[in-house]
Amino acid sequence: MAFDSFAAFLVMGGHAAYVWPAYGATMLLLLGVVLHLRLERRRLWRELRRRARRERQQVRNADREARS
Repeated sequence: MAFDSFAAFLVMGGHAAYVWPAYGATMLLLLGVVLHLRLERRRLWRELRRRARRERQQVRNADREARS
């Protein structure tokens, strides 16, 4: 094992001030990417449902016009 104790692991040989913020920033960025993807997926599904409704309505209107 590279460290003698958990405290030594946390201190990272004096480099903890650089290592832990880097891990924190990476985790925040990854979380941001996941959240952004989820929001974009919701927006995309909403848009697809809206388009499908609009197309169904256009077909209905075209059928009504063809009958009259």
